[in-house]
Amino acid sequence: MAVRAVVVEADGGSRGNPGPAGYGAVVRDPETGEVLAERSAAIGTSTNNVAEYRGLIAGLEAAAELGAAEVEARLDSKLVVEQMCGRWQIKHPGLRPLAAQAAGLVGRFERVRFSWVPRERNTHADALANAAMDAAAAGTAPAAAAPRTAEPPRQVAAADSAARAAAREVAARAAVGRATGTDPATTPASWEPRPTEEATRLILVRHGETERTVQKRYSGRGDVALTDRGRAQARATAARVAALAPSVAAVVSSPLSRCTATAEAIAALVGDPPVRADDDLIECDFGVWEGRTFAEVRGDWPGELDAWLASTRVAPPEGESFAAVAERTGRAVDRLRRAYPGETVVVVSHVSPIKLVLRDALAAGDAFLHRLYLDTAGISVLDLYPDGGVAVRSVNDTAHLNDI
Repeated sequence: MAVRAVVVEADGGSRGNPGPAGYGAVVRDPETGEVLAERSAAIGTSTNNVAEYRGLIAGLEAAAELGAAEVEARLDSKLVVEQMCGRWQIKHPGLRPLAAQAAGLVGRFERVRFSWVPRERNTHADALANAAMDAAAAGTAPAAAAPRTAEPPRQVAAADSAARAAAREVAARAAVGRATGTDPATTPASWEPRPTEEATRLILVRHGETERTVQKRYSGRGDVALTDRGRAQARATAARVAALAPSVAAVVSSPLSRCTATAEAIAALVGDPPVRADDDLIECDFGVWEGRTFAEVRGDWPGELDAWLASTRVAPPEGESFAAVAERTGRAVDRLRRAYPGETVVVVSHVSPIKLVLRDALAAGDAFLHRLYLDTAGISVLDLYPDGGVAVRSVNDTAHLNDI
């Protein structure tokens, strides 16, 4: 029977570092403390950190086998917790593939939270890891894990507990998904043509060109201006939007100047509504990668980059995950749907937020983000219906840019 939320406790170690090594992992019910699964193994001669990552991977695999949607992963390894949260660099080349494997498993769940705990609160996983280390030293397999057993309930499900807070957050995200039509389980399926006048139409526009887009650098929260070509793109985009919608109810923009300049050019040709900034439409925060090229990031943060590419729930060091961006763009879309029923709204934003809006509108997986290309000043059109229906009318229209 699948469980909704679990706690994973993981540990690993070696006798000698490197030396005979092993790991242990326990999966618990967060409400009762019941042990749902155990994993342990000797891994030969290795280091503490490798064993700790192997314990985390085993615990996440066990949680996935149980059908869990939410995981709280508890480890007494500060290094693993900080690296999986994207706050510390993964400098050791031997840990990078393990971090990438763990990040790939994280992507299989709706939510994973990493927590550091003192060793005395990780005794079960520690005991399994020590038994595995003993087996590694003796050259034998560790004893078979005990069957599922109930242990005294732990205080992890109180009204203000992390597990309950996570469950409330997931429920809130699901409600937003249902409201915006991005939840495929509740969105009506139909081939029947629908009257467009019932829908809230969002004309999604990526900002014009900047120096960083030309140089293919990560461009997140840094406020870089449009180039001369970017301003020409904004004018051409304004003419295209005016042809699509001569009058619009609102023009909403990321607060960064590359977007507001594009939005102001559009507003001038569609009835001159005021441009309203919405912080939820801002670009992803790329943290310490801001202003760097992909090659530079690959050279300096290879493990962190692999982990980030493997999961939308992993953030760049000191940055923001795509999952967090998707949550706030979902809020923005829901506000527009509620505020402008049956009207047209121009939304000027960045490549990451627009990709995430389109991913959710199409009920697509995360691979969609790597396969969709959005040009600067490209236009996409999305209709949102009152009953939750969604129609993606166009994606990355750039015909208006042919002569620029």
